[in-house]
Parts: sequence; structure tokens; C-alpha cells
Amino acid sequence: MVMLKEKLRKENGALAKARAVRSSARKLNLVAASIRGKSASAALTQLRFEKRRIAQDVKKVLQAAVANAENNHGLDVDKLYVAEAWVGRAFVMKRFHTRGRGRSAGIEKPFSNLTVIVRERESTDKMTKTRAKGFSKKPEGTETVKQAKKKAPAKAAAAGA
Repeated sequence: MVMLKEKLRKENGALAKARAVRSSARKLNLVAASIRGKSASAALTQLRFEKRRIAQDVKKVLQAAVANAENNHGLDVDKLYVAEAWVGRAFVMKRFHTRGRGRSAGIEKPFSNLTVIVRERESTDKMTKTRAKGFSKKPEGTETVKQAKKKAPAKAAAAGA
């Protein structure tokens, strides 16, 4: 745990945890996966309109992580993004359900732990430098069908002349 906090301080990040969330890890991970890598504002907007009930709990944890980043680490809220969001199993409440002829069936009510880490994006100057070097261009030979059709008659005319 100490190593995680030191790692976060070095990398301009903040975290928030929710323990014993009343949902299975599998269901919770679907919502957590949908916000990974997104900016904090876009993730909050998506969680606000998510159909799943558990999205409101994920939204609260994300808001707590953003507040921690702003108040405890002095990070800029507009540059924050969801760097990591992971889910782990907590405990399982076991209950039983009565069935016919004096029998019973087991019911499991799982709980989960959720951790969200937000970090500050690097400045846009680095992004423009990489674009200027040509890293964001398409590789040669990856053209659309329309572009290929336009080039084909021109090549045929040049070959016939």
C-alpha cells in the first residue's frame, strides 16, 4: 500500500476506493472498463446516463478521486483522466431459499471492491510535437476504396500514353 501511494505521488495521480460495494465483480467491471482511459469529465457524463444501477456508485468513487487530486495533490481538474479502474472480489453473503418438498437452495450475494486512479494528462505541447514528426499519419498503402478508384483510372491513362 505504501508503494502504491509513493508511485501515485511521483506520477501525478490520486486514488479513491470503495469497499463492500453491493454488486458482483463481473457486473461492476463492465462499468469500470467503460471509463478507463477517458477524461474525468467525459467519464462522469457517461456514468450519469448509464442504465446500470451500479454506475452511480462508480460515479461517486470517481468524484472522490477527482476531489482527492484537486485538494490533496493540487492537480488541475480539467487535465485529469481515468488512468486505472479495477475491481476485486470482497466477500459473499450466503443465504438459502426454500424449495419444494422440504429442500433448500443456496443463494450467493457477492460484494466487490472498486479502486479508481486519476492522473493528470501531459501537456499538449508534447502531443503537437509527435504530430509534427508524422507519427499520427496513416501508413502508406492504407487508402479508402474511393481513393483507390480515383487513382486507378489515372494510372491506366498514364500507362496507355
